[in-house]
Amino acid sequence: MLFKDITIITEDFTTREHVDVVVQDDRIASIADAGESSIDSTDASTGEVIDGRNFIMMPGFFNGHAHSPMTLMRGYGEGLNLQDWLFTRIFPFEDKLTSEAVYYGTKLAMAESLRFGIVSSSDMYYFLDDMIQAVIDSGAKINVSRAIANPEGVPFSELERIKEMIDVEKRLQGAADGRVIVDAALHAEYTSNEETARGLAELSKELGLIMHVHVSETLTEHEECKTRHEGRTPTKYLADCGIFDIPAIAAHCVHVEPEDIEILADKGVYVATNPVSNLKLASGICDVNALLKKGVKVTLGTDGTSSNNNLSMFEEMKTMSILAKVKTGDPTTMAPNEALKIATRNGALAQGRDDSGLIKEGFKADLVLLRKDTPNMWPAYDLVDNIVLAATDADVYLTMVDGKVLYKDGEYTTIDVDDTIKGVERSIKDILSRL
Repeated sequence: MLFKDITIITEDFTTREHVDVVVQDDRIASIADAGESSIDSTDASTGEVIDGRNFIMMPGFFNGHAHSPMTLMRGYGEGLNLQDWLFTRIFPFEDKLTSEAVYYGTKLAMAESLRFGIVSSSDMYYFLDDMIQAVIDSGAKINVSRAIANPEGVPFSELERIKEMIDVEKRLQGAADGRVIVDAALHAEYTSNEETARGLAELSKELGLIMHVHVSETLTEHEECKTRHEGRTPTKYLADCGIFDIPAIAAHCVHVEPEDIEILADKGVYVATNPVSNLKLASGICDVNALLKKGVKVTLGTDGTSSNNNLSMFEEMKTMSILAKVKTGDPTTMAPNEALKIATRNGALAQGRDDSGLIKEGFKADLVLLRKDTPNMWPAYDLVDNIVLAATDADVYLTMVDGKVLYKDGEYTTIDVDDTIKGVERSIKDILSRL
């Protein structure tokens, strides 16, 4: 496929105009000035040529923290604080989930993700086989982890959830030509005990997995942890348990303290900020600028649609950028190119996908075409500014994963949306009848 005479987002997240980009198999084969590509379009995988004059090519979004099956709970449990939301609405609903429900809920999330330019998600949930199958069927990518909680204090060696995690890792690690990566996940400090945290950290290190964990999402969680663990914050407690001795994603980090930031920076942890979900649940504002200043690596997530209520990374980028300015009182904080990098390249690196997240020769062709001929994208003084602060999901024209077009101009190539919605409706009806 040849994208002819297109504007691209470069490796340093500026723009370059009048470029020919050739995609061959699953990678970007050539980037050259328009008309000067060394690869003829007929050598490309499909031979299709797209006139790029009205488009911007950017790296696809990498959703840094998600719970894809929770599309089933979109709008279910509104107007509640986090604890009431979890314990009176979400947990009872999740207790009735079925394999079919998780499959269709995940597939609905993939349809929404591809429509909005998301090529991969770091996902924490359960029913992993069904989630993985839905993602494989959609053609998208996923870093998927079985959320490990152990509030009952069951001995680590007897936890069925750990056995599930090990089984899935053995069978499905690297499935679909590497599109599926199996991670580890401790749900949170407050839903487990120290033996579980230490055991999971050791096991994950042995298996070479990335860790995914909720950290200091609410002030209640943060302060109660200090009461339980002799003044230690969730970050300090988890670090002591070895959770951050392997590559890790710490979701939320809304209420981290200065000492926590030092730990996160020292351990090389990626913080997945989820601004819209945190605002909706009134959990607070993650101080992204403070993290970045101390060298903490930051990525961007949507959280689940039950607390967001959509998977719009454009909305997340703009919100993150604006909140950084409000938090510091400085309108120059969070340059648009930094926000765009956080939402794309940083997310890919957090997932261990080092050859993704950039428009670069030899990298995976995980890319998005945005229309630049829509009213909200003009004037075009700076297209990166426009992408972060003016673009909407409606501007996504095409989403490609590993060189395959999965969404283009309102049409999906892998997902029957009507069938998916019917599956979701059927599953919800079944679950509600059993509540």
